Amino acid sequence: MTADPTPQKRALRAELRERRRNLTQTERTEAADGLTAGLVALVERLGVRTLSCYLSTVDEPNTRPFVNWAREQGLRVLFPITRADGLLDWTTATDQDEEVVGLFGMPEAVGELLGPIAINEADLILVPAAAVDSGGMRLGWGRGYYDKTLGSMERCPPVYGVLFDSELLDEVPAERHDQRVDGVVTPARTVEFAARDRHHRRI
Repeated sequence: MTADPTPQKRALRAELRERRRNLTQTERTEAADGLTAGLVALVERLGVRTLSCYLSTVDEPNTRPFVNWAREQGLRVLFPITRADGLLDWTTATDQDEEVVGLFGMPEAVGELLGPIAINEADLILVPAAAVDSGGMRLGWGRGYYDKTLGSMERCPPVYGVLFDSELLDEVPAERHDQRVDGVVTPARTVEFAARDRHHRRI
């Protein structure tokens, strides 16, 4: 690994983004079914009542069927709202059809803003990722929102990355501020890693 992994990160993100764009609609549908089953099983196993999730873009693993299931079960779902100061705000949207485009062109839920500290109420945090390696290191998309959020939490619940199967890699380039995840959920499987340095809150 070079002293400055930024060029490696940029190249890997571009490769992974292109792979996602080349998936067929059949592959996307099958992936969504498998991912939803894996996320439901994880939530039920952990006894989660409040979780954070995000609204996926067209090219990302589809989180929307899972979000709909969670709402039907009466679970509280926190959605991230990007802020210009680099922090994430949160909302619990009640209208699943209402969305806006966020600061960086990503879909975001519409609802009352709860402030950055609302994430401390979550029993489980589901995060987007370009890739995760075999040690749990997450490669995000370069904005740093989740790294900053996770790194600032005093007592963090379990954090799982949401990926396509091919995006669980042997190693990803990382910098000091990058945050590891406790596991990943892909359409085919759920993988858990060794305990992280973060102080975890039991649920």
